[in-house]
Amino acid sequence: MSSSDRSQAVGVNKSYEIRTYGCQMNVHDSERLSGLLEEAGYVPAPKDGDGADVVVFNTCAVRENADNRLYGNLGQLAPKKAARPGMQIAVGGCLAQKDRDTIVKKAPWVDVVFGTHNIGKLPVLLERARVQEEAQVEIAESLEAFPSTLPTRRESAYAAWVSISVGCNNTCTFCIVPALRGKEKDRRPGDILAEIEALVSEGVSEITLLGQNVNAYGSDIGDREAFSKLLRACGTIEGLERVRFTSPHPRDFTDDVIAAMAETPNVMPQLHMPLQSGSDTVLKAMRRSYRQERFLGIIEKVRAAMPDAAISTDIIVGFPGETEEDFEQTLHTVRESRFAQAFTFQYSKRPGTPAADMEGQIPKAVVQERYERLVALQEDISWEENKKQVGRTVEVLVAEGEGRKDGATHRLSGRAPDNRLVHFTRPEEPVRPGDTVTVEVTYAAPHHLLAEGPAKAVRRTRAGDAWEKRNAAPADKPKGVLLGLPTIGAPAPSPAPTAGCGCD
Repeated sequence: MSSSDRSQAVGVNKSYEIRTYGCQMNVHDSERLSGLLEEAGYVPAPKDGDGADVVVFNTCAVRENADNRLYGNLGQLAPKKAARPGMQIAVGGCLAQKDRDTIVKKAPWVDVVFGTHNIGKLPVLLERARVQEEAQVEIAESLEAFPSTLPTRRESAYAAWVSISVGCNNTCTFCIVPALRGKEKDRRPGDILAEIEALVSEGVSEITLLGQNVNAYGSDIGDREAFSKLLRACGTIEGLERVRFTSPHPRDFTDDVIAAMAETPNVMPQLHMPLQSGSDTVLKAMRRSYRQERFLGIIEKVRAAMPDAAISTDIIVGFPGETEEDFEQTLHTVRESRFAQAFTFQYSKRPGTPAADMEGQIPKAVVQERYERLVALQEDISWEENKKQVGRTVEVLVAEGEGRKDGATHRLSGRAPDNRLVHFTRPEEPVRPGDTVTVEVTYAAPHHLLAEGPAKAVRRTRAGDAWEKRNAAPADKPKGVLLGLPTIGAPAPSPAPTAGCGCD
């Protein structure tokens, strides 16, 4: 959508709130939606206020209860809207792309429904619904504009998502995302690097390259080594200290990518590599184009090139037809892989996917029992792997909002280069989010590390300057492009969508 189209929808200082569900792609889309609304004159609703004039739901369709969750929240808003003249409700994202007119039929008080391909139309659709006094449902069948062309209000000042592709060319039988996000479309490398350079110039020190299948990057532009080249190019950007990416697919994880990770100093020793199942039989039924041997081979090569790399994964328990022997193969793969963390899911039937109609649906009690065994095993491994960090000295990028108990414990929190969460004693000198603190790890828990001694070094950074500058400004001033990576918290072994919608 052009800037002239966007300017037609003026919020006149009306307040907005965006409620986001699902993966990092949805979180990043919500940053775009915030930027669009603020460019159109809307302002963020105060957190302690009495509600927003516009509430936007950015939905996910991966989990089975996604529909119930949305309609339950919409039902709670119905009386609030009735009592607040002029209030509007919009629903976008994957569930909106899937359900379309169903949403307005089930919740006729919704004003706007938009899909994954036309998020740039939100301000115009809100204004049209207000003027015409009827719901506006507009779902595009293909991408209208790459999201990077839209204004963005990012959530923090020191780290940022950078989308390198949208869509997915895989056909996993459990996943509905390709049908809702479309085929993969890649951004040009020059556009990606220009965005990263602009972010760094504003103070960002860490970026995460984002794609539904991030390491397939290049398939749309005809270059099989495009992703490794992009990683190496990130290494030439002065001031960019940390580079991460999510979420890759084992099929496309080639040796040139491993080499680029190991040889590019600012690419962090961290990898999220979705397994989904350790059983070759189940992987075939899932239509995953690798087998256990191939997966373990990738892990072995990564560890050979980067011995200290922390590797995490996604695993689905209870896929249709999974036998006890199949599940034991998953446990075996987990033992061999020594994951730092695993995002574990109980299989969720999604209408419209081939797996939903497969024979051999597993009883809930069996799935639950297997799930608990997997979580217990991974909990032990995570703890054992974290204990190996005790005594190590790490440089922690101070985070905002990751240490929920920091106030009570008088600690600060942040991420080590391998993305492990570290809680550390607050230094005597002032420290800001975006600064770095060098500490020695003194204690390990399954999902975090502690550094209880005095800091070895504190480095004030341009990222910390950017955070300080942003937070010194009046709350109602920021408009357009702001910087940062939303806080998504420490991973936990519970069935919730994670990187790549949990479908990678």
